[in-house]
Amino acid sequence: MSESPAKQAPTYRRFTSDDVAAAHALSLAVRWPHRAEDWRFMFDAGTGFVAEDDGAVIGTALCWKFGSDRGTLGLVIVSPDEQGRGIGRRLMELVLEELGNRVTFLHATPAGKPLYEKLAFNVCGTLDQHQGTVGNVAPVAPPNGEHLRALKAEDAPKVIELASRASGFDRSATVPALLGFAEGVVLERDGELLGFSLFRRFGRGYVIGPVVATDSPDAVRAKSLIAHWLAKHAGEFVRIDVPGGTGINDWLIALGMARVDSVVKMVRNAPAEQHSGEPDATYRAFGIINQAMA
Repeated sequence: MSESPAKQAPTYRRFTSDDVAAAHALSLAVRWPHRAEDWRFMFDAGTGFVAEDDGAVIGTALCWKFGSDRGTLGLVIVSPDEQGRGIGRRLMELVLEELGNRVTFLHATPAGKPLYEKLAFNVCGTLDQHQGTVGNVAPVAPPNGEHLRALKAEDAPKVIELASRASGFDRSATVPALLGFAEGVVLERDGELLGFSLFRRFGRGYVIGPVVATDSPDAVRAKSLIAHWLAKHAGEFVRIDVPGGTGINDWLIALGMARVDSVVKMVRNAPAEQHSGEPDATYRAFGIINQAMA
């Protein structure tokens, strides 16, 4: 009986807009919730690479550049039938070459962490994914003298500033893109914006994020910005990704937003201890855009 011929090495090339459908199918194969529209938004905001075998896309990796010195990467997927061939590592090498010497962040599952450590990433934080179909959630009143209102077009520059400060990334391109299809509310006191939150379609339902607010007792400002959306969307499936240390996890769980996953945040091209705290002393992220773009 003759042996099966050895598989040819995959070919690698730039991710193009024509790859969105194949990438979406690949993410479904590994049980990720992303819609084709979610892939489109993230590809339009970044760049990336695919691995091909006989014309079929069998792997993806995307990356994003923020300002002149920061970057993130994500959507690193290899077809379940093709794992163990070094495809994930090669895709990672390609996006890291693209990002160069930028301080680069990612969120790693336990399965991916060993590879990322070999590529000089180190743990600098954690992230908890909460999701669920919530019941009737009561709004949370903000502190006295503060109120929530719908985000207006003229709020965009300040929202960009808050999002950039809380994340440590230049959000001057990302926030306007999000505002093209997301709803938003801001928290205001005497004309000053103290926080905001965005709400949009994602995956199986909706996602809340980013959420940015100044600190307050028991994180009431952040809770007000989050509960606003939960109260309006009873019976809907909602997700939020919460950086470690915010103190709102137990509150979310009590509302029916179960913690379904915890991952680590990792950094490359900078000491982990430099990025283990909050990027800004005033504004804090209580929810992120997504785990790829952070």
